[in-house]
Amino acid sequence: MAMTVHCDIVSAEEEIFSGLVEMVIAAGTEGDVGIAYGHAPLLTSLQPGPIRVIKQDGEEEVYYVSGGYLEVQSYHVSVLADTALRADDMDEAAALEAKREAEQALNNQSGDFDYSRAATQLAEAAAQLRTIQAMRKKLG
Repeated sequence: MAMTVHCDIVSAEEEIFSGLVEMVIAAGTEGDVGIAYGHAPLLTSLQPGPIRVIKQDGEEEVYYVSGGYLEVQSYHVSVLADTALRADDMDEAAALEAKREAEQALNNQSGDFDYSRAATQLAEAAAQLRTIQAMRKKLG
């Protein structure tokens, strides 16, 4: 049996996941990180995108976070995000529409245009689509 660490994934609204895992893989701001039993303490910002969790039984689950922080302590991994969703709960059509709208806003800049907001919306929509694609690969 593989060594495990306790992992919690929480959003501002609710706890999304809590349990023993063999590994957590996430996109940190400085690059991808893989956290397993015995990892050194760490605090890193997260990019919007998928978080993969390999549970104690070897089953893999994928979650989407809109950004946030990942903290590693001796026997505990915490993912704190403004928004966190199970990949199964994501709506691909809504993500595609949000991406299209953000791209359109970037192309049609007007006088009261908020570039940073449109760029953030585009990045989040693209990250949601990457998460959905990661789920498809896992199932395929």
